[in-house]
Amino acid sequence: MTRLRETDLYPPIKRFLEGQGYEVKGEVADCDVVACRDGEDPVVVELKTAFSLPLVFQGIRRQTVTDVVYLAVALPGAGAGGRGWRRQSRDIVKLCRRLGLGLITVALETGAPGDGTQGPGHVEVLLDPAPYRPRKSPQRRGRLLREFQRRVGDPNCGGSSKRRLVTAYRQDALRCAAFLAQAGPARLSEIRSVTGVAGAARILQRDVYGWFQRVERGTYAVTPLGRRELVVYADVLESLGLTARAAAE
Repeated sequence: MTRLRETDLYPPIKRFLEGQGYEVKGEVADCDVVACRDGEDPVVVELKTAFSLPLVFQGIRRQTVTDVVYLAVALPGAGAGGRGWRRQSRDIVKLCRRLGLGLITVALETGAPGDGTQGPGHVEVLLDPAPYRPRKSPQRRGRLLREFQRRVGDPNCGGSSKRRLVTAYRQDALRCAAFLAQAGPARLSEIRSVTGVAGAARILQRDVYGWFQRVERGTYAVTPLGRRELVVYADVLESLGLTARAAAE
């Protein structure tokens, strides 16, 4: 199979832009493709056989020349490359949108992922350059601040993935489990009263961690797994003013 080159992208890109009424020239002042049309900002297109960080850097540098900058990449054919593109394409589009860059794909291989009608040389504009205006989500902001405020202390090391994250929810579950490990089976009303966990009923009934078991209606106990987890999270319990002493008994 012939290895793709950046120059393979130039002819279809040139034809595409000329079809839009542009005059197109290659390799002008460090730009891979420059297209001009009367009374408009020049269009710059940077070519790469695959999407990469160096391509992004190139696009950002070209934004000092014009606001209309596109990144053009070869659309992978069938196989692992095509599957990888399908997984990443949405994130790639989001990245380009945030940077104000346009994105173009060029089908150079038979079997490139698409609607089944495009053939080699097909050019598709996935995104036009435009200033990025992030859309804020009040709901996500609210969840972020509620979690920050409810979480006691700072039990997680930023960037770490070795231990499951200690969320405010997990801290409340640990409070309930520690109480049951020491007191034995108890009713929901007592658990809520002693631990101060307002959502105790939901935590014990959902039992997302497998730490609790219902002994009878409204009465719960801690499971063997829950006792072991109290030992694992002994440092978190200590930060909450609790102890895992009874958990190992």
